Amino acid sequence: MRSGETARFWRHPALPDVDLLRARFVHHRYARHSHDAYAIALVREGVEQWWYRGDVVRAGAGGIGLVNPDTVHTGEPGVPEGWAYRVLYPSVPVLRGIADELGLPPGTPWFPEPVVADPQLAALLLAAHRAAETGDALAASSLTHRLFGGLLTRYAGRRPVPPESPRPDVRLAVRARDLLLDRLVTPPSLAELAAEVGTGPYALARSFRSHFGLPPHAFLTQHRVGVARRLLDSGGRPADVAAAVGFVDQAHLSRHFRRIVGVPPGAYARQHAAR
Repeated sequence: MRSGETARFWRHPALPDVDLLRARFVHHRYARHSHDAYAIALVREGVEQWWYRGDVVRAGAGGIGLVNPDTVHTGEPGVPEGWAYRVLYPSVPVLRGIADELGLPPGTPWFPEPVVADPQLAALLLAAHRAAETGDALAASSLTHRLFGGLLTRYAGRRPVPPESPRPDVRLAVRARDLLLDRLVTPPSLAELAAEVGTGPYALARSFRSHFGLPPHAFLTQHRVGVARRLLDSGGRPADVAAAVGFVDQAHLSRHFRRIVGVPPGAYARQHAAR
């Protein structure tokens, strides 16, 4: 980590399917990426800003950032001194289950506003996060459940439903995505990929980014990092994991891993092994 920057990424046994991050960043900038989970972040100091749904969003101290799953975003300092924050990453089933308990309308919860100011829920998020960090299982699980329930009832709607018949260019993008996932270690070039799905490189790149929010190479990098996380969770060594997911070496994995997850793969593996 750079001087003045710290980060811890872990999971508490009392919070299955919820990752946690506590970090202070001054120079760190996240690459464009998305999560298959929600990101619920409380900014404690400074200002974070991020690109999200075509706009730049800012959150200062006390603000709660709400990033929906599968939504491309970034993250960077909004002021020279950077920002400090605590983040919870609950899976879709976790929030959907709580929404069902509360009797909210069926469907995947969706937060239309990327930043909310709610001192009560901010205090609850901080208390839940600290309880998870100190190993208080009962408090962590109870406070987190209350936090998620409060966010859902106050700020969540339902995820927009995609059209039933996707456009032809969307089908091409999906085919290209599937080919990339099948060839994780030795992917084709853009020209080869376009030829295999029956279009040109420019048209494929445009439709792919329009549908997935990322160009093919960035999408593949994000997927490799996701697979790397699962292998590290299973006890894999960073050097072996780098080769298994198609990175040139461990340094290459580390650079991309930190730009997406926020911590290097070695630190991630140690912190998760300690849970």
